[in-house]
Amino acid sequence: MKTTQILIAGFGGQGILFSGKFLAYKGLLENVEVSWLPSYGPEMRGGTANCNVVLSDTPVGSPIITVPDVLIAMNAPSLQKYVNTVAPGGQIYIDSSLIDVKVERDDVEVFYIPATQMAKDEGIGTLANMIIVGHLLENHPELSFVGTEEVVEKLVPAKKAALKELNMKALNLGKNFNK
Repeated sequence: MKTTQILIAGFGGQGILFSGKFLAYKGLLENVEVSWLPSYGPEMRGGTANCNVVLSDTPVGSPIITVPDVLIAMNAPSLQKYVNTVAPGGQIYIDSSLIDVKVERDDVEVFYIPATQMAKDEGIGTLANMIIVGHLLENHPELSFVGTEEVVEKLVPAKKAALKELNMKALNLGKNFNK
């Protein structure tokens, strides 16, 4: 695996930090070097939130990402702020239920996933983030969907056992989304 830098951005309450934690933990289970750096405003729910995740075969020198290989944008202000920071040849994953802007860059691959609407339709309204993560794992050349169930099993606490099945449902919805 080459170094993959992932920036996940949105607002508090969208599961931004959990998405990053999920990807970082998945990297740990795959024995790669990992950095996970969450950042959120003092408001928490409704305020800005973003998370830097670095996965690499070599030690990670800094957890701060200035030129991400992957951007997951869960709201329009995040897309607007970070769209031009993505490395040429990188990927951008957009929750198209909440963002109606199209990326004008032609040097990146863009995925429009109506994750919030898909989550509502499936009765898992709070898991749009995991739908996008499932799509990322299926479509990024350095990442893999393999092992997601083990990560969910480890990250979701026993007292919230019902969320394990729902997280897997969301991940599979994203994996199988085609448009």
